[in-house]
Order: sequence, then C-alpha cells, then structure tokens
Amino acid sequence: MTTLFEPATAGDLKLANRVVMAPLTRNRAPGAVPTPLMATYYRQRASAGLLITEATAISHQGQGYADVPGLYSPEQIAGWKQVTDAVHAAGGRIVTQLWHVGRVSHTELQPGKGAPVAPSAIRANTKTVLIVEGKPTFVDVSEPRALDAGELPGIVEDYRRAALAAIEAGFDGVEIHAANGYLLDQFLKTGANHRTDAYGGSIPNRARLLLEVVQAVTGAIGAGRTGIRLSPVTPANDVVDADPQALFEYLVRKLGPLGLAYVHVIEGATGGPREVEGRPFDYAALRQAWRDAGGRGAWMVNNGYDLPLAEQSLRDGADLVAFGKPFIANPDLVARLQRGGPFNTPERSTFYGGGENGYTDYPTMAQA
Repeated sequence: MTTLFEPATAGDLKLANRVVMAPLTRNRAPGAVPTPLMATYYRQRASAGLLITEATAISHQGQGYADVPGLYSPEQIAGWKQVTDAVHAAGGRIVTQLWHVGRVSHTELQPGKGAPVAPSAIRANTKTVLIVEGKPTFVDVSEPRALDAGELPGIVEDYRRAALAAIEAGFDGVEIHAANGYLLDQFLKTGANHRTDAYGGSIPNRARLLLEVVQAVTGAIGAGRTGIRLSPVTPANDVVDADPQALFEYLVRKLGPLGLAYVHVIEGATGGPREVEGRPFDYAALRQAWRDAGGRGAWMVNNGYDLPLAEQSLRDGADLVAFGKPFIANPDLVARLQRGGPFNTPERSTFYGGGENGYTDYPTMAQA
C-alpha cells in the first residue's frame, strides 16, 4: 500500500515524499519583492516532498493584495532566487504559483490606480488587503472593468514571461493558479463570466483563456514542470458555476493529453467544509476523466486533510496530498505526521503581515 512518506514523481519532479505544502498567502513581501525572511520560512519547510509558494502575481495588473510577491521585475527574480537557493540547499523542491487576481483587487493596488480587470464588469462580494496606517486591513474590492478581447493575448504573454522568470529564479516548476475565484477561474464560471464573445457562453469558450495560458506556459518551460490548481465548487471570492461537473470534466479532458506534472484540486470550500451545501461534486469522476484523457501526471488533493484522510485518499487513487494551515505552525510537518504529533497550533492573528512572529518562530519537535 502506498503511504504518504514514500517517494513520488510529478512530471519532471522527483519528490522525496507525497506531502505537499499548499500555497499560503502571508503578506510579508513589501513592495512585492521577496525577502530573506521568506527564504528562511520556506527553507524551514523543505522536508515536504514539494513546496508550492504563496500566490505570486505575474504582472502589476495581476496584483490584488498588499505585500504579496510578484515575478515581473529583476528585483523580484533576485529575491526569489534567495528562496529557491535556500530550499535546494536543504534538499527540497519548490514551484511557484502564477497568479492574476482579476477582479479581486483594489484601485490602490493597480497601475495608475485604474479599475481591476475581469471577464465581465461584475463586482465580487469579497475583500482584499491594503496597508492602512501601517497595518494590513481588509477592505471591499473595487468595481472592475471588463477586459477587451484584444487585451487577452497580452495576459497570456504575461503568464509565459512569468513562467520563464520562475525558471530564471531557480524554481523547479510552476503552478498555474486557476482556482479560488481569481482571473482564470472567473473566466471559467458562469457567475463571473457574462461575455458573449469567443471567451464566454459555452463551456469551450469559457475554458479558452485557461487553455491558452496552459499552452503558452508549457511551451515556454515544458509540461513536465507545469502544474495547475482547480477549485470546482469553492465559493471563495464570490464565484459560482451553473454546472461545475460538466465544466471541470471538460477541462481535465482537454488538459489530460498535455503532459502536465500535476493537477491540484481543492475539494469543497477553500479552507472550509469539504462538502459545500447545494454544490455536490464527484471528485472521483473528475480524476477518472483526467486519466481517461491521457493524464499521467500526479493527482494532488487538498482541503482539510489529516493523516488518516490522506492515507485513504492515496488508497483511492490520489498521488499527492497538500496541507495548508498545518504547515504554518509546523515547519517539520512531515516528521510530525510520521510520528503522529504533537502539532503546534497556528496563531491566526499573525497569518497576514508582520515579521518573524507567527512566521519563522514556530519550533520544530527537536527545538521544543
């Protein structure tokens, strides 16, 4: 029987175990530039089979929260190089999550204080983070404007450039963030996409931008170094689809033949219940559709996993299991899972913004 602590392969990535650190936004990159403190944070967690960085903006337009990192300037690439060097020195593997927030932003964060962009001019009932009087503060997102079709090739190119920048920065690969109500997910789902052109209406049209991005990224760095994150039914950032089963089975059938390193699926509500009321979904059928379409990369599951549930998921056909909040307080989570604990409890007040406190000062078992 496959266990969580056995080696695994995800495309071109050889992983020491099947424990993945999920992407976790921590708002500790002032000016969108990664810091030496971030290098310490990721190095501490390098015993995971794979680290996925916090979501990282592909462009200034793609930025949606204060003090989150980007990957579109020389300073950002140099900052990330410190992170990847530290992780590799500790024997780890790390990919970065490529992010465009779309409508989940604020004019204060956009170039020229312009409106955030979206598939349609529909404001999300959600919040973002600004720095107000020196402190991270949650505020309502701004009214977006609808992207013109002529702007979309430029966004695809931003993803391609960011993927190349990630490799320059020393990452082992990238994860395309197509989940949680951000731009690519907005295009996918009927609640946010009311377009009537080639990027709206039918499922193939709504999936078009995401598939163009995947083709551009894999063409730039190789499919074996490219993963993708999906969230079929999460209500995060006020996103919903009329028929998610049909939408996401279509999508994975298109992705299957492309040779991706992995598909990363959030089951249920991101950071919340694994079953969303009124939004049933068959994840086993989704995985089977991926396999039937030729998907040979790893199938990664996420949301609310503990050791027993993770082991059961591996028996049911998953390859990798991503853990989020447990990694915040437990830098040596792999060892703690192997030994059945004990586990540190994360301090919520330090999740977003700040310095070492609640970030790099959680003790390992040896230190405790």
